[in-house]
Formats: sequence, structure tokens, C-alpha cells
Amino acid sequence: MLRVPFVLAVFFSSLPFMIALQWALARVAPSRWGPTSVGYYRFLCRLLRIRVRVQGVPVTGTPVLIVSNHVSWADIVVLGAIAPMVFVAKRDISGWPLIGAAARVQKVVFVDRERRQQTGNTVSEMAARLAEGHPVVLFAEGTSSDGNRVLPFRTALIGAAAAVREDGNITELVLQPLSIAYPGLGGLPMGRAQRPRVAWYGDLDFLPHLKNFIRRNDVDAVVSFGTPVVADDGHDRKTTARTLEAAVRQMTVGVLRGRVAKTG
Repeated sequence: MLRVPFVLAVFFSSLPFMIALQWALARVAPSRWGPTSVGYYRFLCRLLRIRVRVQGVPVTGTPVLIVSNHVSWADIVVLGAIAPMVFVAKRDISGWPLIGAAARVQKVVFVDRERRQQTGNTVSEMAARLAEGHPVVLFAEGTSSDGNRVLPFRTALIGAAAAVREDGNITELVLQPLSIAYPGLGGLPMGRAQRPRVAWYGDLDFLPHLKNFIRRNDVDAVVSFGTPVVADDGHDRKTTARTLEAAVRQMTVGVLRGRVAKTG
């Protein structure tokens, strides 16, 4: 019973320190921003009892837009614990107390999907992050799911890749499919009915869901990196979106069914 207040107390007491540290590092020691970010997310994984397993190899050494499915708020913690990454998130989060400030020092790119005229600003921010050498994570479904399926990818989001290349004067941009799945709880496989306990989707209130998540036993998260695709003018965005969606779905289904996902 004391676990929930303990975890929340540790999280909300450590968060202001992390915000101040990341803000300072971005200005005086930018090379330390990434390792510090990964270290903090790994600390959160231990605090929340999330066990992370990685399949496949992330692209390095070139600008990469990671195209992923989306299950839960926990996705951010899990992916951030693997390597320095920048996320594209809905603008509502920027107004959340403390969480919004943390997102800003973590270089999150905010997008307002209800105001299409601001798309140019979002593209420019994504291009700037890529130019700085940060992989950018795009949750291509545009929302989160119940953890049992991969929703159709939004082609408009995938189409932003061409605009990012042009805006950032990037000669080569790689799109890498990524699957995140939560196949186990407490050392046992989770069935379809159990996975929504980890997923945060629909109209679920955040704090009650977070408390229930903390009460759970160890959660297993599997992150699968797929075969990258070079973004160029010769590929139709709808075709590219379908290719990436199929790759993410195949990896996700493989993990949930207990198979080793084919990552390329």
C-alpha cells in the first residue's frame, strides 16, 4: 500500500532536479545532455519496475526519424532508457505542471493536430533536432492503443519526412520502424484482457491509471527496431506509411505471440 506514495514522492521530488540539470547541460555541456537523459529514464524504469528488452539495432550516424506504434505514457520512459531520443507529442502536454517543463528540457517537439497552420513550425523543430544529431520519434498512429493491436498510420505524419529534409537541408533521412510491446507482467505472459492495464488510451484519467500501474508487479517491455527505409522523393507517402505500418505490426504481433520478432 505504501508503494504508490513512495514512488510518486520520489518521482515528483527528483523531477525538478532533473529539469534544472538538463536545462543547464543544454547550455554549458550539450554533449552530456543525452547520457544524462538516458540515465534518468533508466532510473525511472527501475523505480516503476519496467524491464526493457531490445531487439534489432537502432540506426546511428545519420539523421533518423523513428516511426513507432504507441501504447502508453510508459513508452517515453522505455524508449528514453535505450538511447537519447527526441519525441513528438501533443501540445496539451506542454501545459501540464512539471511534466510540461520536463518535456521542454527533453527537447520534445509539440504538435497541435487541430491547427494545421502550425505544421510548418513543427517541421522546423523536427529538422532542428535532427540537425543536432538527435533521433526523432514519431508515434505514427496519432494516438495510443489498448496494447493488443497497431492502429493505421497517419500518412500526413509520415509525409512530414520530405518537409523535414527540405527545411533542415538534410541530404539523407532514414525512416526506421520501431515496435514497442508489453508482453509480460510479474514474470508471466499477459493476455489480451490484461494488456490494457499497462496501456493508457481513450478517456482514461492519468493519475488513477498511473497509480494502478505502480501497484502492478514487474512489467516487461520489448522494443524492436526494424529495417530502415531511406526517405526520398521517389517514394509515395502512402506507400511508405503502409510499408512502415506493416513492419511495426509484424514485429508487435511477433512479440505478443511469444515469437522473436523479425527486425531485418
